[in-house]
Amino acid sequence: MSSVFAFFKRPLVVALILIVALLVLGQSLSPGFASADQILRLLIVASLLGIVAAGQNVVILGGREGIDLSVGGVVSLSAIIAGNVMNGADGGILPAVLACLAAGAVFGLLNGLGVTLLRIPPLVMTLGMLGVLQGLLVVIRQGIPSGRAAPGLSAFVTQPIALGIPGIIWLWVAIGLFMAFMLNRTVFGHRIYAIGSNDHAAYMAGVPVRLMRIGLFMISGMFAAIAGLCLLGYSGSSFANVGEQYMLSSIIAVVFGGTSLAGGKGGYTGTMAGALLLVILQGILTTVNIDESGRQMVFGATLLLLMLFYGRGRAMRA
Repeated sequence: MSSVFAFFKRPLVVALILIVALLVLGQSLSPGFASADQILRLLIVASLLGIVAAGQNVVILGGREGIDLSVGGVVSLSAIIAGNVMNGADGGILPAVLACLAAGAVFGLLNGLGVTLLRIPPLVMTLGMLGVLQGLLVVIRQGIPSGRAAPGLSAFVTQPIALGIPGIIWLWVAIGLFMAFMLNRTVFGHRIYAIGSNDHAAYMAGVPVRLMRIGLFMISGMFAAIAGLCLLGYSGSSFANVGEQYMLSSIIAVVFGGTSLAGGKGGYTGTMAGALLLVILQGILTTVNIDESGRQMVFGATLLLLMLFYGRGRAMRA
């Protein structure tokens, strides 16, 4: 009997149960909420959040209060870069992808250098970087919208490409498989858990802790950049601060999925469920006409509750 209770206490199982419960609630509030078409739309939106949360996940797994608050700024910047590079032409998709990945890697590198070499706490470093990115966005755009998605990118994000499923969902599945393989089957993945559990012990065992942390922030930046590119394909055009919504929600998705904020414990499968759960919750709040400020209040309260139950509730590692 105790094993049954332990099974239902797993964060992934809890998240899946809540997903079903919220779908039932949404269907009761608005008939059609749990229809196949609506679930597909929810999955597209969850894919965008899930891609951002993949990078957030590895930074948090790396421990030492690791967190990346700059992801929203990188998403916004990447959407603008992609829109201006491709400017409605399919021929510009590949250059846009490369430019976005480069931008994400550079800002991730700066975050990593600030955290490891300058010993700035991740929360302060990435929050400062978010301010830099927001200022940069103002300089680039000068208040004037510019750039648009190529038809091929929009079709990839919103239109079915195989088995009636849009390309972005397939991309999310591929990222999920990649993350599972990397975290569980590679030396790099094992080292992430090692430095997240005890970075001093990992260092004594020969793990290049500083390089690892820099690499984790670069991964986070590149995943945020991919999400920004896909978000442009979803919306068709870029606008100011389009990525702001992902700063808090990506953290909540990670915690929802059972990854410890202390690092060293968790995985991406739960984060995927957490992202979907959060998007369904957002859909229900929209259904009952809760405005954006109200949704942010709900998300903030949700994060506090999660930290209370299985975030800070666990003993923080030295």
